[in-house]
Amino acid sequence: MTHESSEYIEFLSVKKAFGKNVIYDDLSLSVRKGETLVILGPSGTGKSVMLKMLIGLIKPEEGNIYFDGTEVSELKEKKLLPIRRKISMLFQGGALFDSLSVGENIAFPLREHFHLSDKDISRRVKEKLEMVGLPGIEARKPGELSGGMRKRVALARAIVADPEVLLYDEPTTGLDPMNTHRISQLIRSIQRELRMTSLVVTHDIASAFMVADRMAMLHERKILAVLPKEEFQASQDPRISDFIRAMEWSDAKELQNPRLALQESLK
Repeated sequence: MTHESSEYIEFLSVKKAFGKNVIYDDLSLSVRKGETLVILGPSGTGKSVMLKMLIGLIKPEEGNIYFDGTEVSELKEKKLLPIRRKISMLFQGGALFDSLSVGENIAFPLREHFHLSDKDISRRVKEKLEMVGLPGIEARKPGELSGGMRKRVALARAIVADPEVLLYDEPTTGLDPMNTHRISQLIRSIQRELRMTSLVVTHDIASAFMVADRMAMLHERKILAVLPKEEFQASQDPRISDFIRAMEWSDAKELQNPRLALQESLK
């Protein structure tokens, strides 16, 4: 089914539940082509579920999800494949294969979905590793890398096929403040350089303000507001301002152990 709209990605009146646990009862959200939209909300509000519904890993009970005019929520696996080739996802844990080298990990989606020569694959792997600031580590194994380096390798794999859309599921979770800042800088620079559309799910408020063009907040199983980041930051809505203060307090608490942060950043 096609859908006439100026919006690139749309969730319209989506409902989703797992048993008695209702995740969304009226989720509506529009994403513009080329923007970085950050989706904020407390843990357990279903932020990651939204991303997985977009790529068909989870189906909604009701409502519609459109990608570039095509309704994706009812598509069968075979018809989802062309859409998934345009959308890449950076999973929260990175999801690297420990038995493969860094180069093999990054090349994996190219070998699975595209018919490219070994020379072209090697060139793309090298190019993307340089883009994330890790040149020349193709032969290393994920187990030899720090947490921040593993996240950057996973990001290189997510962009190796030059997707139109990149989905970030809690990209800074588990990272120290310096690596969090580094990943946030990469999200912004990659969006500018590759001109892709980015959806970032996070509860890290500092990272959110750094990478976002617009910010959407989940509240009580629906989107409460979608605002440019400057308007979001200045919002007088107590549900938004209280959330920002709570997240800033949480970030400040994590910074109380600067020695550990420095040790991690040097790995």
